[in-house]
Amino acid sequence: MNLFQAIILGTVQGLTEFLPVSSSGHLVLFQHFFGFQEPELFFDICLHAGTLVAIVLVFFKEIWSILKTLARLPALSRETGGFKPLFKSNEDVRISVLILSGTIPTGILGILFHEVADRLFSNVPLVRGMMLVTGSLLWITRGFKTSGRPLREMGLKDALIVGFVQGISILPGISRSGSTISAALILGIDRETAGRYSFLLSIPAIVGAMVMGFESGLLEKCSVSPTALAGGTLAATVIGYLALKILLRIIKHGRFYTFSPYCWPVGILTMIFSWL
Repeated sequence: MNLFQAIILGTVQGLTEFLPVSSSGHLVLFQHFFGFQEPELFFDICLHAGTLVAIVLVFFKEIWSILKTLARLPALSRETGGFKPLFKSNEDVRISVLILSGTIPTGILGILFHEVADRLFSNVPLVRGMMLVTGSLLWITRGFKTSGRPLREMGLKDALIVGFVQGISILPGISRSGSTISAALILGIDRETAGRYSFLLSIPAIVGAMVMGFESGLLEKCSVSPTALAGGTLAATVIGYLALKILLRIIKHGRFYTFSPYCWPVGILTMIFSWL
């Protein structure tokens, strides 16, 4: 893999990690296009690290506020008369609990099926089918209006369902952001809360995927040069930051479903090309 290919793949990762069109699916298709027989797992981990940095940059103020609140959790709990009233009144505490709750089903599915998902990563026919599924999920959201339940009305059941859907997105071709935001909208969560929760929920999921993907000797097995690794990672960070900012605006204006006409042709065209 040369620097140009690494930057292209980093750009693809940055765009598709946040835009609801499946980053894993596009990486499979582009690596297949470049003729890579096996995925470069360490390189993929670096790309995910780049998009993780992008999330932290976009949500830095919110993440910092949550961390400060959690550091004062015992004192705040005493002031409000216990954790339950604090959960109801403090937004940082509430979203922290919801993120933790949503991470549980994601983690369970990831632990149980990550080896299967790794084997499926290079399965191009599966990616084509799952891209069609992703497009259909996005199209369903076109009927949802601005009004919906805000964060203060989002409960543990909602978090568990969205977390379960996020766990399913380990299948290449299923968009993580597309599936989780669609699930939240279907549950009646308002648009901005759905997008915000989806991306904050992705932080432990991405970290977990990176940890699980990192194995002894993985760096030694990597054939990608340090320059290409750095170029791909930087591209994923910069493009990811821009893509996330754009997507949050699109979600706010209720145009999330407009990505479905993209997913359908990609799935269909790659299917036709493989037959030819």
